[in-house]
Amino acid sequence: MKIATFNINGVKARLPALLDWLKAATPDVVALQEIKSVDEGFPRAEIEDLGYHVETHGQKGFNGVALLSRRPLEDVVRGLPGDDADEQARWIEATVSGDGAAVRVCGLYLPNGNPAPGPKYDYKLAWMARLEARARALLAEEAPAVMLGDYNVIPEARDVHDPAAWGQDALYLPQTRAAFRRILHLGFTDAVRAFDAGEAYTFWDYQAGAWPKNHGIRIDHALLTPQAADRLRAAGVDRAVRGGDKPSDHVPVWLEIDL
Repeated sequence: MKIATFNINGVKARLPALLDWLKAATPDVVALQEIKSVDEGFPRAEIEDLGYHVETHGQKGFNGVALLSRRPLEDVVRGLPGDDADEQARWIEATVSGDGAAVRVCGLYLPNGNPAPGPKYDYKLAWMARLEARARALLAEEAPAVMLGDYNVIPEARDVHDPAAWGQDALYLPQTRAAFRRILHLGFTDAVRAFDAGEAYTFWDYQAGAWPKNHGIRIDHALLTPQAADRLRAAGVDRAVRGGDKPSDHVPVWLEIDL
């Protein structure tokens, strides 16, 4: 089963690019972020025509996440547990069954947190604490699960073209990276790093020629429980998508697991 994540940066604006990628890459399950659409405005029909089931957790104008799957999406949950007052659409999860086993797929769009310090950064760290709690619960279930999406976290110096330039950014602050490591060190596997020790950038800003200069960062991640990691067969980054027509500033990250 091929599972992917893609911050589409506006599903209506990037729909042709999304459809082209779906046709070329043929993922079985996709977690989308920044759909920037309410549920009823999501271009469901065009994606369903390619054979996908669609579940959304939308929000007008910004944020918003979705799951696309060639197999039925079961037990869909919208919203990260831990704060009933949080109205931002940043989390969706569901179970997808393979031929022999099922996987819990959790799609996430972690807060950016800038400017830091400040209330937006406080929200980011609080959200990451809630994410850690959900991660612990997933591990306790001792079943295959994947948490994937735009984490807005640069984990290490090798994940950014110029670490010094990002030193005061919320994506790379020590507290951010420590919160990410706490989750990873619970027992999760970073799918891309299991196969690629290089730069593996997933985001290039639209400004200042970041793409042609390869001034990228790695902020889109897929973390697997041990039961999913045992079934991991491949993982990678679809870098070429960034050079397409009217692209997102992110590119897809994918993994293949044996289910």
